[in-house]
Amino acid sequence: MRKKSLLLALVLGLSLITCNAQRSDIFRIDTLSNAVFARMQGKSWPKGCTINRHDLRLLTLTYCDFNGDTQQGELICNKAIAEDLISIFQELYRRQYPIGRIQLIDDYDANDERSMQANNTSCFCYRVINGSKKLSAHARGMAVDLNPLYNPCVRQRKDGTLRVQPTTGRPYANRKRSFRHKITSSDLAYRLFTQHGFRWGGNWRTLKDYQHFEKNP
Repeated sequence: MRKKSLLLALVLGLSLITCNAQRSDIFRIDTLSNAVFARMQGKSWPKGCTINRHDLRLLTLTYCDFNGDTQQGELICNKAIAEDLISIFQELYRRQYPIGRIQLIDDYDANDERSMQANNTSCFCYRVINGSKKLSAHARGMAVDLNPLYNPCVRQRKDGTLRVQPTTGRPYANRKRSFRHKITSSDLAYRLFTQHGFRWGGNWRTLKDYQHFEKNP
């Protein structure tokens, strides 16, 4: 009888652990609260920003980090892709796809280089494309940079040298090498994003942006 009681207690205990784990898995879409919007001021939301605040959404996402631990992060995106991203990141978490970190780029004062060097996955940041006056897809909240340190943006200059962003991502600019966290056309993240209608920067011709997935509105 005592053995049966102990077995029942063990089963109930495991059930509680499972339930608690499920409760901690959060995937939520919210409008931008005043507190969140205040965090963005002068950073991802600079003076003169022309994006409508009400077109943006704050996502709370659960993910698996590089140590295999469960973490929760925040991502601001356009409301047009909010449901897509929830679906994508839910599946990434279910499959235990490792993501370095997910924080608002405002935690890095909207400095893209700093955020990328920290291997931070991000989305909305009001800025123009480097070397142009055209707004980036990030400025509309329509692009995600995933694990950017291991999947840098690479451009070949006219003199044949490479410009790599982040600068610390240079060891990962050679995509013929084999290393962990490399996004390729066979990668789970690539398959999920493209299934939801996103384009991958790794397929671009003159510029290779291996971290970048964007969707047209």
